[in-house]
Amino acid sequence: MLRIKGRLQVGLLGLTLIGGVCLLHPAFDPGSLPLRDPSPKAAWKLVWSDEFSGPDGSAPDSSKWTYDIGGNGWGNHELEYYTSRRQNVHLEHGMLAIRALRESYTGPGGVHRDYTSARLKTQGLFEQAYGRFEARIKIPYGQGLWPAFWMLGADVGKVGWPRCGEIDIFENIGREPSVIHGSLHGPNFPPQGATGIYTLPNGERFADRFYVFAIEWEPEVVRFYADRHLYKTVRRGDVPVWVFDHPYFILLNVAVGGDWPGDPDATTVFPQTMLVDYVRVYRR
Repeated sequence: MLRIKGRLQVGLLGLTLIGGVCLLHPAFDPGSLPLRDPSPKAAWKLVWSDEFSGPDGSAPDSSKWTYDIGGNGWGNHELEYYTSRRQNVHLEHGMLAIRALRESYTGPGGVHRDYTSARLKTQGLFEQAYGRFEARIKIPYGQGLWPAFWMLGADVGKVGWPRCGEIDIFENIGREPSVIHGSLHGPNFPPQGATGIYTLPNGERFADRFYVFAIEWEPEVVRFYADRHLYKTVRRGDVPVWVFDHPYFILLNVAVGGDWPGDPDATTVFPQTMLVDYVRVYRR
């Protein structure tokens, strides 16, 4: 595990030395901090959370998060190499920062990519069936960016995908800055899954502020929320096979490129960062 080797702030630009690498980013604006969202109704009991309250530049809590590492396209012809380096993932002002970079990077085994990012997961550390799963997130933007907060069945290593099931609490593709998708995937589902779409009014963008993305998952139904807006309900009878009856683990990532979002283009600015204020899980 990498450790902080130093930290230096210069003038109005933040110059952060992490693992011997300088990261230059705009000065931190305290006014950009998200307001904490109140807890859900009393019917829900908090059972797991990460508030990302560690020191700036430190790694996420290793008792809660591990990583997917690699650049094999992840079944979607993605262009990034996922790493656990502090350049791609660290804590920042009480939040988790997942940063997608444009850089020449060669990973173990000689796999070369022109982009890097990070993909965190709770696999083997925390898994749960049913409950309310929510995160407060400010997403990145730009053509070819693909941020997501999602879940996979904990039996994926045994039965594979899609038999394990997948719950996409939210996904966004950069060419649709005002749109998120919430979906279920399983055996014999259509390629897009059982999908709901939520669009912000008046040309607002999800990258402009923090939003709470959540599901409420019960034995016969999954409900999808953006802030307090219920925008999709999927019931057992709505899908070919109901594989949402066993524990799932959580994932957070920012993909670059892929079959759905397409590649970055001349309009795409890097680096791009997804900020996660918290992740919370409740039971009834």
